[in-house]
Amino acid sequence: MLPLLLSACAVSSISNPFRSSESAPPATGPEAPLPELPGDRTAAAPSSTATAAPVDDGSFHCPQVVAWPHDRLLTVYASGGTTDAQEVVHRGEITRLARECHIYGDRVTVKYGFAGRVMLGPKGRPGQVTMPYYVKVANAERQILANDGGSISTTVPADNPVGYFSMVKEISFPVSMGTRPQDYKVFVALGNRQG
Repeated sequence: MLPLLLSACAVSSISNPFRSSESAPPATGPEAPLPELPGDRTAAAPSSTATAAPVDDGSFHCPQVVAWPHDRLLTVYASGGTTDAQEVVHRGEITRLARECHIYGDRVTVKYGFAGRVMLGPKGRPGQVTMPYYVKVANAERQILANDGGSISTTVPADNPVGYFSMVKEISFPVSMGTRPQDYKVFVALGNRQG
């Protein structure tokens, strides 16, 4: 399932950030909404082979929040760095992103949200799974202006090899004179902090 990219700036009402014209999503699972953020627009993210920027649905004055295909996945192997599919403990995947932003003078605060799932592999066992994530804000010149990171946990039940997670946090960064908030990007990734 392709991740969805929500493009929303501050709006006056609180709504499901991932609503669509399809039937309502179930309360749990990959279609479950993130903890609510304001928003009224949804756009498809790039396919797993895309290298261009994500689809912009026309929202202005808010940085994009993106998870590129190789950053939205994290596979953990029982024997370390191997790529043997039979050694997979679990695989985490970011499936949805959301954002809301506020501008305060020369600073932008972005409330970002992400949700996803963890699937057990042949070496995995039910129970709690914790994965690291990191977030970076970059300007048009790819200079890193802010970092965030931590870990996110979910419980994989004994009767189902899939667990679901979601998180909402904020990150703030300066906007240089002559630039616009939409010139910046917030990158979300599973894995250890990079850069």
